[in-house]
Amino acid sequence: MKKINLITASFIALGLTACSSEQSVSTTALTQISAPGAPGVEPFWAYSGKTGIGTSYEQYKAGHYDDSAATGKVSKVWFSIAKGMITETMFGLIHQAQIKDMQFVVVGKDFTVTENDDLDVSIDYLYKDEAGRPLSLAYKVVSKDKQGRFSLEKHIFTDPNGQTLFVRSVFNTDLEGVKAYVNVNPYIDNNGLDDFAKVTDKGLVAWQDDNFLSLQANQPFKQATVGFTGISDGLKELKMSQSLGTTYQNTGEQSGNVSLLAELGDISTNTTFDLALSFGQSEAASLKEGQASLSQGYQKLLDAYNGKGDAIGWQDYLASLEPLSTLTSSTADNGKLLYTSAMVLKAQEDKTHAGALIASLSNPWGETVSAKTGSTGYKAVWVRDFYQVAMAFMAMGDTKTAKTAFEYLEKVQVTARTPGNGGDTGWFLQKTHVDGELEWVGVQLDQTAMPIMLAWKLHQADVLSDQELTQWYGKMLKPAADFLVDGGLAKILWNDTQITPPATQQERWEEQNGYSPSTTAAVVAGLVTAADIARKAGDTKNAVRYLETAKQYNSEIESTMFTTQGNLKSDNADGEYFIRIGQDKDPNSSTTLNANNGRDGFDKKQILDGGFLELVRYGVRDALAPSIVKTLPEYDDESLIDNLQVRYTFNFADGSGSFPGYRRYGNDGYGEDEVTGNNYAEGGNNTPGQRGRVWPFFTGERGHYEIAAANASNSLNAMKQNTIKNTYVKGMEAFANEGMMLPEQVWDGVGNNKAGYELGEGTNSATPLAWTHAEYIKLLRSLSDKHVWDHYPVVEDALK
Repeated sequence: MKKINLITASFIALGLTACSSEQSVSTTALTQISAPGAPGVEPFWAYSGKTGIGTSYEQYKAGHYDDSAATGKVSKVWFSIAKGMITETMFGLIHQAQIKDMQFVVVGKDFTVTENDDLDVSIDYLYKDEAGRPLSLAYKVVSKDKQGRFSLEKHIFTDPNGQTLFVRSVFNTDLEGVKAYVNVNPYIDNNGLDDFAKVTDKGLVAWQDDNFLSLQANQPFKQATVGFTGISDGLKELKMSQSLGTTYQNTGEQSGNVSLLAELGDISTNTTFDLALSFGQSEAASLKEGQASLSQGYQKLLDAYNGKGDAIGWQDYLASLEPLSTLTSSTADNGKLLYTSAMVLKAQEDKTHAGALIASLSNPWGETVSAKTGSTGYKAVWVRDFYQVAMAFMAMGDTKTAKTAFEYLEKVQVTARTPGNGGDTGWFLQKTHVDGELEWVGVQLDQTAMPIMLAWKLHQADVLSDQELTQWYGKMLKPAADFLVDGGLAKILWNDTQITPPATQQERWEEQNGYSPSTTAAVVAGLVTAADIARKAGDTKNAVRYLETAKQYNSEIESTMFTTQGNLKSDNADGEYFIRIGQDKDPNSSTTLNANNGRDGFDKKQILDGGFLELVRYGVRDALAPSIVKTLPEYDDESLIDNLQVRYTFNFADGSGSFPGYRRYGNDGYGEDEVTGNNYAEGGNNTPGQRGRVWPFFTGERGHYEIAAANASNSLNAMKQNTIKNTYVKGMEAFANEGMMLPEQVWDGVGNNKAGYELGEGTNSATPLAWTHAEYIKLLRSLSDKHVWDHYPVVEDALK
């Protein structure tokens, strides 16, 4: 660790300060050199329910991001907004958080209010078209004091040609003697400890090893101090006395959870301050980035970020998406969520490893998750979520990102070169960092099938040429298909398991092993598409093998996963339906599923989920197949006991009707505690009472099924399309928050509502969830095309 010299003496600020003569520093504060109280309070991540995320749009150069002089510097800064505050902001790789939060503080003669206090907050986009559709991920956040003493308007975006988060703050107050401050809690290099901080003549600086951030403004700070969060950070003193009686110049030789605090100045009407939070591999580099952004000024940076004039920005990206105007007619909000979703998906791609698509720019239930050590949270690669997003890019016309994403997948496939691998190859890692670093290593067979399915779709759309498809077949797709046929030993890190397909070590919820309808749907589709690709590549022998195996797996679906002796107790249960998963091949046996997330294991015949609908989506079963139709009543049954109930009905706020939402499965424990109202895992992962809530993308999955079923019965007429739009499309739009971010989970009204969620409001799980935005875009494309976007006709034809 780099250290700074500890000077133990104390001085009056007028006598000795690290600020320059240009910096107007209070002469009444006692300025001490090193802050006490290391390491500060225990660090936690920020609230995960983001109402906005952002980064600059960058163009590929030959399928990569390029920092060469010809293309300009690639900005690698991402930010998030929650509860009106700037929260986790990343620099470098997309998962490398550098701050927990950045908040403003307003101090009057007898009050001190932080943004973390209870303010009335609204969020909007700075740049929109005439229809109100966002044209960039630049935000306007307005926070109003509930007692009417002041308001604060923030404009938030990044410098597209630098490594800076740019924030304009506009204060308004009619009171006299009111001052504004800014406070930043650095979490350098993705953890809340091990940081140092100091005041310099150019601004505030924090660092860990060779990772630096700086805070600068377009006007000199009136006062500046650094300290240890919760102990010597200055906020407590501001709240008690409305002034800083003591300031500190550095945090000394001990690292910890540090804080930066600066007085911006007096405020009145339309008082404006511009700030630059900048990053670099050295103090000088970080400060230089901020100075460059501030010298360009607000309007020039915002125009470049938006893509006005000669600059290439977000509006140019949206303009490149040819299907967008057509898809807008299938929306119920005139395209507002569509435009937002397109940008949100693109924003959640790493810019060092092009094509690396993460699940969410958030850490689920962050404010009760320790940040003592680094955590990617959902800022990581799951191949299943990845597939959904890549298909959404295809649906909205961004074939370049879809292709680059497919090519990236080679990085996360298990090969002989995978660190620590002592087993068989071909399968895809469960969860990795964007640079391919191992994190979770369970085998999920749908994640091994989906890259094959994606390749087939890319080739069908002429995004992959015949030659490219053949090359990728030999390099990546054949090993994956071979594993789907032969299985093998997964031996890496903790995992030492023999995999025998189609039984999977983990299904799509990563919690149970066995025979799963959703996993098997992907495996069968993966092998059928692999057979087609193998034929095109001239590998006739394996083409036959893949297809024969797919047909074998297909023939066993009902006999292994469809119970005829179900024991659900309700008016709609006739004992015949697809189970979620089973560890054995007898769907009528009473084997018990594994306990997890605080929930005891239940008889497998009592647990429903929507995974059977994937059989229809991919073409493995007709929408009107008896096993599918027989399962729908149980899946939709709201008379089941609450713990086993999956479907919940929500009413539209405008009174126009209702729409369905679905939990992942009955007895789900991945969510807020229904007894205490605590966050998930607040008392440990296996705390009794935890309850998984409704996931909005299931509303999209059900909408896709309704399209398929209408086609199967030749009833997809204009009236039916309108019904689907005004039920499932509009339903997904209703789940979006004020910033049009779609969540992982929403509040279903069951149990202790300690957090005060409204029915249908996103919880603190993960927002925005890329999968949810992807499902929404795909549903629009499916409705527009009048057939399911993810459907594989080759699968349907091969299994007839």
